[in-house]
Amino acid sequence: QVQLVESGGGLVQPGGSLRLSCAASGSIFSLDGMGWYRQAPASQRELVASISSGGSTYYTDSVKGRFTISRDNAKNTVYLQMNSLKPEDTAVYYCNAYRRVPLSTRRLDYWGQGTQVTVSS
Repeated sequence: QVQLVESGGGLVQPGGSLRLSCAASGSIFSLDGMGWYRQAPASQRELVASISSGGSTYYTDSVKGRFTISRDNAKNTVYLQMNSLKPEDTAVYYCNAYRRVPLSTRRLDYWGQGTQVTVSS
């Protein structure tokens, strides 16, 4: 099992910045990647950014150039630096970690409890 604990959400004005943190513990060896998803009211959960065990990153188009995902392996922590925030970034942000199942197309997903990010004046 993998436990994920998020922190760093809150209320920020448009154009402001926040940094989310996700601390992982438990069976974190051989994780294949970690990332951040978000879910706004009445919307599907969407992948915002991810970082693989090899360091490759992915960003959804709407956050490219504004958000940066990074990790500190010594602290088993992944960060999401969010700059130039917009009202449409308002959502609950969830940390995700995953491990692929060998010889299969399946994967095991682990989730944090979520942290609210509200962008409003």
